[in-house]
Amino acid sequence: MVRAMDGDNISAKRAGVNQSGIRDYNERLILSILQFERAVPAAELARRTGLSKPTVSTILRNLEADGLVRRGEPVRGKVGKPSIPMELDPDGVFSIGLKIGRRSADLVLLDLSGKVRGQMHTTYRYPMPDAVFGFLKEGLETLVGRLPASLRQRVCGVGIAAPFELWKWHDLVGLAAEKFRSWKDIDFKDKVAAFSDLPVFIVNDGTAACQAEHLYGRTHAYRDYAYFFIGSFVGGGVVLNGTVFEGTRGNAGALGSMRSTGPLGEAQQLIDVASIHLLEARLVEIGIDPSVLWRQPQDWSGLSRYVEPWVGQTAQELAKASLSICSVIDFEAIVIDGAFPPDVRDELVERTRRYLVNQDKRGLIEPRIDAGNIGQNARGIGAASSPMFSQFLLNTNAGLSAI
Repeated sequence: MVRAMDGDNISAKRAGVNQSGIRDYNERLILSILQFERAVPAAELARRTGLSKPTVSTILRNLEADGLVRRGEPVRGKVGKPSIPMELDPDGVFSIGLKIGRRSADLVLLDLSGKVRGQMHTTYRYPMPDAVFGFLKEGLETLVGRLPASLRQRVCGVGIAAPFELWKWHDLVGLAAEKFRSWKDIDFKDKVAAFSDLPVFIVNDGTAACQAEHLYGRTHAYRDYAYFFIGSFVGGGVVLNGTVFEGTRGNAGALGSMRSTGPLGEAQQLIDVASIHLLEARLVEIGIDPSVLWRQPQDWSGLSRYVEPWVGQTAQELAKASLSICSVIDFEAIVIDGAFPPDVRDELVERTRRYLVNQDKRGLIEPRIDAGNIGQNARGIGAASSPMFSQFLLNTNAGLSAI
């Protein structure tokens, strides 16, 4: 688990060491810097890590021989030889990410640079176990099969992003309800082992989305921020000291469970007032097929009459929740993303900013409200990043920008 550390500890943990036997750590350190910075010359890597130039050169040669890094385009300065930056080789490692949602599942094939190289999508009324793992089995064969034969052995694992206690979601009865409740006793790794020998990594879906934004989005400027991802149910994640913080039991950032008060003073949770399932229910109520919300590519343009009031209500609730979060931790920003088209996201962010102006902020420093950059695929990309992150990068990005 990733855990937040104070600044001094971060500095100690980030410094490379030259002693023999710790090359694996140093390799991860260099790969992590390249993941964060994209392209860095060897001399700069030595300066950032505190390793000697010969040690860095040796590590880079080994990583290049293993196909994990490659030489970038030379950068010419005013004097002297051109500098040759090193960068991650996108074909160095691949991983599979599965997002299990209330109405749909997505499967992505991610390369080492964070680019989605293949994707599959399915919808259902409810995510029954047999259907979900059948989709994973078929999709794994399809996506890996599309890779050149020489690269198929570079798939390093399967990440699965699933909601916390998803067996509590349903409103089914009878045999269907019993089958759905079987999720409680399912061992995801055993299910995948029935058709694949790839290692399996399980992550909360909100945390996965936050990880995707943190690794591949535009939020590197923020050291501490809270992240909302709005799907069928709203969820989220927490970034502290530049690190996605999972918590002792992997459920940190369960922002959908934040308490809210209804119009009659009744207790509610944020998922009851700021989730796409509310818009879905409204469409059903007036006789519109709600499956349009989950189709790919997304197009909600024909639903503006119903989307606009949903955005207004959701923005009000997010504004109140944002200040509640900041009363516990002094977050620089609140980042908002979700399973909706970019124009809907941008309007939601803007409305949240406006509602925040009139909130009671006594004793608080108002956070910046910003839009996420990953969108619909955030949970799947975050899931897919887990195998690569766990096996090739350091367990924290904290302090990389300061090395």
